[in-house]
Amino acid sequence: MTLNRKDITKILEEIGTLLELRGENPFKIRAYFNAARTIETMQQDVLELIKNGKISEVKGIGKAISEKLGELVEKGYSPYHQDLKESLPPGLPEMLNIPGMGPQKIRAVYDKLGITTIGQLEYACLENRLRDLKGFGQKSQNKILQGIELRKKYQGRFHYHIAGREADKIMQYLQKHDKIIRMELAGSMRRKKEIVKDIDILATCKETNRDTVMEYFVSGESVESVTGKGQTKSSVVLDSGINCDLRLVEDAQFPFALHHFTGSKEHNTAMRQFAKSKGLTMNEYGLFREKSEKTIDCATEQEVFSALKLAYIEPELRENMGEIEKAQKNALPELVQESDIKGIFHVHSSYSDGTSTVKELARACQDRGLQYLGICDHSKSAFYANGLSEERIKEQQEDIDRVNEQLKGFTVFKGIECDILADGTLDYEDKVLQSFDFVIVSVHSSFNLDEDQMTKRICAALKNPLVTMLGHPTGRLLLGREAYAVDMHMVIETAAKYNKIIEINGNPHRLDLDWRWGKYVNEMDLHTAVNPDAHSVEGLDDFRYGVAIARKGWFPKERVINTLTTEQLKKKFSA
Repeated sequence: MTLNRKDITKILEEIGTLLELRGENPFKIRAYFNAARTIETMQQDVLELIKNGKISEVKGIGKAISEKLGELVEKGYSPYHQDLKESLPPGLPEMLNIPGMGPQKIRAVYDKLGITTIGQLEYACLENRLRDLKGFGQKSQNKILQGIELRKKYQGRFHYHIAGREADKIMQYLQKHDKIIRMELAGSMRRKKEIVKDIDILATCKETNRDTVMEYFVSGESVESVTGKGQTKSSVVLDSGINCDLRLVEDAQFPFALHHFTGSKEHNTAMRQFAKSKGLTMNEYGLFREKSEKTIDCATEQEVFSALKLAYIEPELRENMGEIEKAQKNALPELVQESDIKGIFHVHSSYSDGTSTVKELARACQDRGLQYLGICDHSKSAFYANGLSEERIKEQQEDIDRVNEQLKGFTVFKGIECDILADGTLDYEDKVLQSFDFVIVSVHSSFNLDEDQMTKRICAALKNPLVTMLGHPTGRLLLGREAYAVDMHMVIETAAKYNKIIEINGNPHRLDLDWRWGKYVNEMDLHTAVNPDAHSVEGLDDFRYGVAIARKGWFPKERVINTLTTEQLKKKFSA
């Protein structure tokens, strides 16, 4: 590798930054930054000075740095630089691109909170974990969140809730155009995928109006750039960074095109094969009998499925995971809906790391038409989240009693999110756990255990008779942290054996249980709870994302405990 002055300067600066992230001696750190500035401004031939060993005679370049520069030029890379990079989690240097996150602050969140990626940093901010950390504060936390959002604009992959907000804006804009006959979201947004790459919109209008509709679309206020424009398809990049496509079709083609562009590819392939077995051809233009160019008339998607002698398959289920076979037998579940939810659990109050009081959260739930709320603050091991000591549990539960006396027709259940320790034990004695109406157990530490250890750890906790449900069972943070190694078959089977509930965490950064496990949970006769994992009043609404994942995971109303009435829940919790 041929190096130039700029390359050498950059490597010296990176070494200085990596040393800062490691918390090394400040004089050593400064030496590398000073050396970078010296080389950047030198008039002499830097490479020649390094090759002949005379670089050490230059003021600001010591013997140690001189030797490393010699090695750098000789080998084309610096082993010292490489070793430094390998000594730190790769996500730490990436955080330097976020405004407000200098090396010292990165080191602080790494040392105090174990944060190693930008995704983890974002989630910690959303849970207010930086608010009370020394050297930070509410303003600093907000600035970091804003910086993360700006960075995500260019990543090309988006959390469902971010893409959803953008889709709502562009759909509302398009609905104002009086030449559009009908319109729907399509693609992964319509299937409620947890991570999406773009927004697909399908609409119909008269052929004579296509130019005006497309011109209106690409001229939208939220459009940053136009990447393609035609009569049947136009593509733009929105100011949020997400790509958006608008397709226009004839109104008679709309049901077939909507099915096709909703996907998934795997579902579409299986549907075409199924249609072929019935002597039909299926594509985005229609449903055709053999040797016929005339499509079977269908006004809606439901009629398309009916023409194939299939029950209607909800968009969320279209992943080729057995939905066509079930549709043939009319055996698809009647999926849970938002309107079925009567209350929510896993809500953090200001007693731990939430921003709202118990009463504020309860009133907000009442305002949303809910009947009950399950307060669920962190347990004492979660010191970073102001976890509750035994003394503070008593104080919190007395507060809940007062709120229950004050609010008529509404119930606040006493819960706790109890840490599963590395050995599978819980961080409260049984007599403390008995004071709660329900107990959620979750993993918040020691994520790097091997699969066998992690599986045994979680299963041990599920065997405790005082445990009600398992929280965010795979520990994933979407676009931030992969799920930890765990045998989910074993976890689900253990939960079934001991009659535990497996949470669907509706926080859009988690959406965990992964929907891909939903069918197996249902097959094992288990229930789920759709929980927002809220840390504020605004976060209560995240249960809606959990409902979307429950639907994608094949959950009917009767397998979601949030659909029970208050009295039914009291009986369940006291059983």
